[in-house]
Amino acid sequence: MSDYSRLDKVLHRIVLGGAAMGEILGDIDAAMVGKAAAPARDPVFVTGLARAGTTVLMRALYQSGQFASLTYADMPMVMAPNLWAKLTGASQKERVAKERAHGDGVMVDFDAPEALEEVFWRSHCGRAYIRPDGLVPHVPDAETIAAYRAYQSRVCHRYGKPRYLAKNNNMMLRLLPLARAMPDARILVPVRDPLAQAESLMAQHSRFGETDAFTRSYMTWLVHHEFGADQRPFRLPGEPEPEGDRGAINYWLTEWVACYGYLARQIDTALAEGLSNIRPVVYETLGADPDAWPAVAAFVGIDPGAAPDFRPAPPPAGPGGADATLLAKARAIYDGLCRRAPALPAAN
Repeated sequence: MSDYSRLDKVLHRIVLGGAAMGEILGDIDAAMVGKAAAPARDPVFVTGLARAGTTVLMRALYQSGQFASLTYADMPMVMAPNLWAKLTGASQKERVAKERAHGDGVMVDFDAPEALEEVFWRSHCGRAYIRPDGLVPHVPDAETIAAYRAYQSRVCHRYGKPRYLAKNNNMMLRLLPLARAMPDARILVPVRDPLAQAESLMAQHSRFGETDAFTRSYMTWLVHHEFGADQRPFRLPGEPEPEGDRGAINYWLTEWVACYGYLARQIDTALAEGLSNIRPVVYETLGADPDAWPAVAAFVGIDPGAAPDFRPAPPPAGPGGADATLLAKARAIYDGLCRRAPALPAAN
């Protein structure tokens, strides 16, 4: 974020620094759009623990041209995308695409879709799930769900698209309530080899471990606590809580077991209730199995078109001090999710 001017930083702090401002801006945006925003239909959500291919999957979906999604052009007024577009208009300059801070080859510019919608949840019900020591599941009430539907419609109105797309790792905290409240939604849960994913999380934590005050605040405003200076684990009922050295692989393996063990149980509960709108997506298959992407496209109801350029998944470097029992538990969860992936029916 070295290219942010002092004015950029002040504006971000004013707009994103408090939950109340988000609600105010959302109300202004809603009043400005009025009844012009048609209801968004059949939204698609991508959620899972970070470093499982969530970004590449979201971008592949976005390239279909059927979806509206928040982009960097909507920052910092992600709660009022139509208002911000009107205020900036043609004056907003396009920046040259550059590799994002993760150092993973993913290029970003103003038009790149990104995980920005958590500002909505933080503004409406952040106290229900954001804690100093971690993030916990919560059940949004009917009023919040209705506001979220309206928010999706405003984002779609801003971009002139009929369907809403979001990548949001924190959505696992409200996965089953959203699946129940929005049966028209399609929810994709990317999952990756646990050791490879844990290694990637540990590397990113080291990369983002030392950041300036603004970058740390920026990540906190967006509720991006997956790794880095303000890392906070997911604290999920019935699952182990990571503790100890964040520079050790077992911390991240425990986080993996907690998140995907919880997600597997949520998917099983949904299926038992007759809900078929949550589907695991195995990261390793996207770059290796020619049938993987068409299956995803069918599930969300889009034409697969030309296969996206998914890169082969890099294998894990090795056990590297991983606890054998913990790793075996992680692999059992992974194998179970792999079996569930083709078992869920495609969208009608």
